[in-house]
Amino acid sequence: MATIHQARNGVVSLLYAYDLGSDSIDELKHELFEERKIRNKQRVFADKLFDGVMQNLKYIDDLIAEHLTDRTLEEIGKIEKAVLRVGVYEIRFTATDKPIIINEGLELVKDFGLDEGTKLINAVLDSIERK
Repeated sequence: MATIHQARNGVVSLLYAYDLGSDSIDELKHELFEERKIRNKQRVFADKLFDGVMQNLKYIDDLIAEHLTDRTLEEIGKIEKAVLRVGVYEIRFTATDKPIIINEGLELVKDFGLDEGTKLINAVLDSIERK
């Protein structure tokens, strides 16, 4: 059975696929969650997280863009953007402790081998959390 971290990782993967223009995101969501054994409470969490991000995408992207200092939203990597979208959604719309959300963002970007992205994730999420 998957953990909450693995559920978040799955959501980041889906958001990445969405950003690449995947046409069948619902089918992909079902396949990805099954493949990664994201079930039960973790599946409910992941579905709610993904749907929440998608329903608030413009607000989330605008907030991220407002807190980027040296780049635009279009200039950051798609994985970093997906991680930020998850983090911003959780900061703004859930009761999860903010330090946990920021730490999860750092761990998620590392999961995808982008250790250099930790500075960006930390800076943006911390800035949004404090606002």
